[in-house]
Amino acid sequence: MTSRDAIRTIAENRKARHDFFIEETIEAGIVLTGTEVKSIRLGRINLRDGYATIEKGEVFLRNVHISPYEHGNRFNPDPLRVRKLLLHRREILRLASRIKEKGYTLIPLAVYLRGGHVKVELALARGKKLYDKRESISRAETDRQIRRIVKERELGKA
Repeated sequence: MTSRDAIRTIAENRKARHDFFIEETIEAGIVLTGTEVKSIRLGRINLRDGYATIEKGEVFLRNVHISPYEHGNRFNPDPLRVRKLLLHRREILRLASRIKEKGYTLIPLAVYLRGGHVKVELALARGKKLYDKRESISRAETDRQIRRIVKERELGKA
């Protein structure tokens, strides 16, 4: 892997994995202005309530907040503006057919830099019910307790 292919994660949507079952992920480019790129490089992006829609064969990222660049001018774009995502037509058609299925949505999981370009990791996801969330939390708690007990036993033998 060359330095040009290096990936630097800028922001993650951690809550997404708690609120949704992630079926598949896909990488997409994003259409941005210069000051938005500078702001993203500084980590001033919030993915928490973001989602993507497909309209007329194009994918758009909505409700993702990119703070205005401090050193920008008065022409800084709206922080919550709709941004176009760059995907191949086949990928868009496949995602559109999956979204029509009950309960599926497109959500951003992460924003990162790859080779100097800003990329978005989109997930085809299905929402969790409250009992699913409780089950996930209890499973994580059990795993944590098991790891703690194993670690204590290993330290006791040493």
